[in-house]
Formats: sequence, C-alpha cells, structure tokens
Amino acid sequence: MNLSAVSKKLWCVHKLLILLLTPLLLLPLVFTLPEKEGRCLYVVILMAVYWCTEALPLAVTAMLPVCLFPTLGILPSKKVCPQYFLETNFLFLSGLVMASSIEEWGLHRRIALKVLTIVGVKPAWLILGMMLTSSFLSMWLSNTATTAMMLPIATAILESLFGDLETLKEKCKEHQEPDNEVLNGPSSVKLHSLPSEHTEKQMLSIEGPDVEEQSDQRSVEEIRTESAYQMKVWKGFLICIPYAASIGGTATLTGTAPNLILIGQLKSYFPDCDAINFGSWFAFAFPLMLIFLFVGWLWIAFLHGGLNTRLCITRSDHRAAAEVRARTMIEDDYKKLGPINFAEGAISFFFVMFAVLLFTRDPKFVPGWSVFFKKGYVSDAVTGVIIVSILFFFPSQKPSLSWWLDPQASNTPYVPLLSWKKAQDSVPWNIILLLGGGFAMAKGCESPPSEAGSESRTGEMKMKNELFLLR
Repeated sequence: MNLSAVSKKLWCVHKLLILLLTPLLLLPLVFTLPEKEGRCLYVVILMAVYWCTEALPLAVTAMLPVCLFPTLGILPSKKVCPQYFLETNFLFLSGLVMASSIEEWGLHRRIALKVLTIVGVKPAWLILGMMLTSSFLSMWLSNTATTAMMLPIATAILESLFGDLETLKEKCKEHQEPDNEVLNGPSSVKLHSLPSEHTEKQMLSIEGPDVEEQSDQRSVEEIRTESAYQMKVWKGFLICIPYAASIGGTATLTGTAPNLILIGQLKSYFPDCDAINFGSWFAFAFPLMLIFLFVGWLWIAFLHGGLNTRLCITRSDHRAAAEVRARTMIEDDYKKLGPINFAEGAISFFFVMFAVLLFTRDPKFVPGWSVFFKKGYVSDAVTGVIIVSILFFFPSQKPSLSWWLDPQASNTPYVPLLSWKKAQDSVPWNIILLLGGGFAMAKGCESPPSEAGSESRTGEMKMKNELFLLR
C-alpha cells in the first residue's frame, strides 16, 4: 500500500484519531502540574482541540465539563450544571425567539424592501441599504439569524439586476477566450453558445411581453468587462450582509454571543456589579458601530463595483436597464406585501417594547423602571422572557367583539403570533450550549472549591472578630 492510499485512509478516520489520541497526549499535564491546576488545564486544552478540529460536534464538546469536572475533582456537578442556563443565556434565548417571530411574519422583508426603495438601486447604494438593514436587525437578533433572513432578499435583487448566477459565470468563461468567434463585420458578435431560456428573459424589457428581444451589439471585450463588473457587484452584495451583521451585533448586548459572555463573566466575578447593562453598553458601542459600518461600506463598495466604478466609468444602457428592472422588482415586491397587517403591527410593537424596556431598566443617568422592584432582583433576562412569553398567546388576528355575539361564526381556535414548534425549530440550541460550555469552563478555572471554602471561612472569622471589637 503506497503513501497516498495510507494518507487517504488516515484522513477518513482523522476525527476518530484526534478524539482518542488527544486525551492520551495531554496526560502529562495531569501528572506534572499541581493536581487541580493540571486537571483543569487538561480539560480546557482538550475542549479547545475538540472545538478547533470538530472531532465532536461543537455542542457536545461544550457539555464535556458536566462529566469531566466532577469526575476529575475540579468542580462538583451542582456548580457546573447551573452554568448552562445563567440569566445571560435567557437573554440570548429571548433574542432568538424574537427573531423567530419576525421571520414567521416576514417583518424583516418589509424593513429591507422599504430601506432599499429609499436608498436607490445603484450598486453602491444597494450595498449601503443592505448593510444598514442587516446591522439594524443584528443589533437585536443573532448574526446567524440576520444573515439567513437577508441573503434570500439579496439574491432576488441580484437576479433582477444581472440574471442567474450560473449564467453570469458562463458568460465570464465564454468571453475570456480569444475573439475567434468574432465576425468580420464592424459590430457583429457571435457568442460561443446559444442563450438559455433564462438569458432570453433577461434580454426582454420589463415593460411587458410585447417588446421584441433586442440583439446584443456589444463587442466581446465590452461583454467580458461588463460580466466581470457584474460578478464583482454580486460578490460585494453578498459579503456585505455577514459583515454588516457582525458589525451591527457589537452595538447591543443581545446582538452577538461574545458580548453576553463578557456580561456572564462579570456577573461571575462581581455578582453585585451592574455597571454594564443594556443602556450603558449601547451608549458606548453604538457610535463605534456606526463608524465601523461606514468604513466597511466604503471599502466593500470601492472594491466590488460600487463607488470607484460609479465615479469613473459612464453608465451603459445595459446597466441602466438592469437598474430599472431592479427598481421595479423592489417596488413591486413591496407593493405585494400590502399594508401592515395586525400580526406585523403587533410584532413591531413588541419589538419596540423589547428595546425600550431594555434601555430604560437602569439607564444610570436617571432612575429606571427597576426601582419599582427589589434592588438586584430584575435583570435584562426578565425583560426578554416577559416579552417573548406574550408572543405565544397574543392573537395574530385582530380580536372582534362580533365573534362573541354571532352564534353562526366559525369556532376555529385563534392563532398566536408564535407557536412553540416554530420557536423550537428556529432557535439554534447548540449556540446556547456553547455559551454554557464557556461559562462552565470559566467557572472551573476559578479558585478550587477547597480554597474558596477556606477563604470564605477566613472572611467569616474576620467579620466575627470585628463585631467582637465593636461590642
């Protein structure tokens, strides 16, 4: 058996080999370092290797502290398990459930199309519109949910501008070869292949089917340049969404998991500290987010067919026609949504209420609504759970008094804004387990239980001595 065959077989089982060999290779840490520190470092490095290589699913690796910390004597189970559902996890879960309700009723689509009708259809402004919408949604929802909701909208707009992606790729390949298909005439161009059905549709004017198909009188070089430009815009339009979601998520605590991990660690080390909450974080991070978003838009628009092309190259008739198609498609899609219905209005109301309550719980510069409750009892997680709980019983259609008075009315049960099945299918539970795994790992890296206990007993003795002296 040659080396190539052996390497292929090893690659087929590389995850299993990592899974079995890593614990053995890390064993010297347990025996060379002090007992508790060595065992804790052993678990931390083991989880890091499994996470980086995905030898186990990420969520399964996150649950390893539940079995390893108690068995290795690092931390008892009663202290490990609660780390998987701290109040930080509840706040994150609230944002994910809110995202499910927004996706259920298509509110994100209405927001995106409205923004795009305002900013216009030139590529640079379309990129700006998508980045503004994605960053705004990502401030309240997870980056993953925002990207998943916005990409289908972006793809539909791109197809209205440039046609199908596969057809565009074929065009780029066709016209990169020498001009051996060009006829001797001054303006006639023979393409390498017949246009597909989808390509023929793109050649038609958007005003109606009665318009004749227009022949393409451009040279091969012009077609190649235009196809390359369209591919650049396509790339920029797609990458701007995850970039904007990542940038927008930094503005709020619920926007991205690292922000919540920071708050979780602060709560762990300083339980009584409430210096950083939703409002104070927003005041610090929102201006920075706007700066990064603007710089990101300039960079993407300059690199991918936006600002530099618009300022330096005269717009061709084909680009003008494509922009007309895109503008018409956006306006038509927005009109198809119709007026805001009762469900969309209710979701919008609870979405705004969610944000307002988070801001006003404890804004620091003025007393917030948390002063009406016992100090330290109400957190941002309470706000999130209250709002999302309402979604599961609030009706999606406007209640009518006539339904109660009319015995002939249909007795069908009302439909709530969000069902548990929809929330269960939409929420990425593995991310919540990943958060919990990080908190559990951090808890295990703190001082060992025996030392913590001795420190607490020493503190109690000091307090008793001080009370004795006061007497």
